[in-house]
Amino acid sequence: MIFITGIFAKLRKENTKDAFLVANRKLGWFNGGISIAASWIWAPALFISSQIAYQKGLAGIFWFTLPNIIALAIFAFLAPKIRSLMPKGYTLPQFIKEKFKSKRTHIMYIIPYMFYQIMAVTVQLFAGGHLVSLLTGIPFMKVLFALAIIALIYTLISGLAASVITDVLQLALIFIIGIIIIPMTLTTATGGFNLQGIENIGNIFDPGVAFSFGIVTSIGLIAGAISDQQYWQRTFALKKKKIIAAFIFGALLFGIVPIALSSLGFLAANPSLGISLPEGLDVSMIGVQTVAQLLPSWAVMLFVIMLLAGLTSTLDSGLAAGSSLWIIDIMNKKKVKYARWGMIIIMLISVVIALAVEHIPEFGLQHLWWIFNTIAACILVPTLASLYKKHLSEKGVFWGILFSFIVGVPLFIYGNIVNSAHILVSASLFIIGINMLFCSKNK
Repeated sequence: MIFITGIFAKLRKENTKDAFLVANRKLGWFNGGISIAASWIWAPALFISSQIAYQKGLAGIFWFTLPNIIALAIFAFLAPKIRSLMPKGYTLPQFIKEKFKSKRTHIMYIIPYMFYQIMAVTVQLFAGGHLVSLLTGIPFMKVLFALAIIALIYTLISGLAASVITDVLQLALIFIIGIIIIPMTLTTATGGFNLQGIENIGNIFDPGVAFSFGIVTSIGLIAGAISDQQYWQRTFALKKKKIIAAFIFGALLFGIVPIALSSLGFLAANPSLGISLPEGLDVSMIGVQTVAQLLPSWAVMLFVIMLLAGLTSTLDSGLAAGSSLWIIDIMNKKKVKYARWGMIIIMLISVVIALAVEHIPEFGLQHLWWIFNTIAACILVPTLASLYKKHLSEKGVFWGILFSFIVGVPLFIYGNIVNSAHILVSASLFIIGINMLFCSKNK
């Protein structure tokens, strides 16, 4: 990836802000759609898809996959809207700043947007470190630093353009290797699927799953995409006439991946196969463990490459998106060197957080994913209202987000600690409700 990005940058010979941040706004629907799909294929899609299928069967994977696809497809409506309002923009917080002319509301947006990019990078490092450590025995810390350095080097070269060109290659790896490994695993296993999962949930529309997992996941995923600068960055980079096609194409491409990987969870849920996790290993690694137990080592290594392609596609996308927030919304500079410094700072912070999370007992990938998606939910309603409501109250937006942060997020974290579905759902609905109440006010 470093070599290919270097050659690509040498051929282009561009080092302007527009080239680095938005690929000169010339991204087409095909490469754009692939990049959208690849950047959404991150740790949750790669690991939690198998975990949910393993635990909750078809009901779980239904409530995981459908909101994921909707989260990307919704940009077919949002992206053309913001491009009509701010044709030469770079970030969503920049749009908020221009709309409200308010420093405090701009800051209120910068915090969750930058936090989301940092956590996106953190989750990939955390999951990738555990993946390689599990299958090779290389210490977690060494793997984490290797992943961080590799992704940082090639993204520093040419920003979003580097992310897009590597996304195309990474998605190709994911699909080619997946076509080899998934059928191999299915034919090797004897006894077939357990589509009800280990929790023995027979109904795909089970109301308990819909309430406890479906509501939280749907709000979190849709809010996560809308609160993720990666997709706004691609919105501003795409050719105007190609925006809708790119996001629909990307959403459909993405959907194939969690559906395919869920088959590993269905196999692991079959007790006759005897698939079990080593003691202390997070349950999100159940898909990896299934492949490791059923296939020869060469196939397992191919599978690792496939998963790493998915993880690094979001690593570089998160860095590129974070750098646009850094240079446009925080530093307000024009020179590309400030965007590169932003990438370095984001990566350093992410490495520290990933190492810290490693030492928190009983804190897995799913908990980390849920928490930062809940923070994203705090700005879901204000963002939609900002795009479509002409006379929106700046005070309403500010206070709605603030109350969400100080009440909803702590309540959600507490719900995770005590493992209460009712508290988790209540916290998510409170965040949406309080923002709807405040955003209903006009200027």
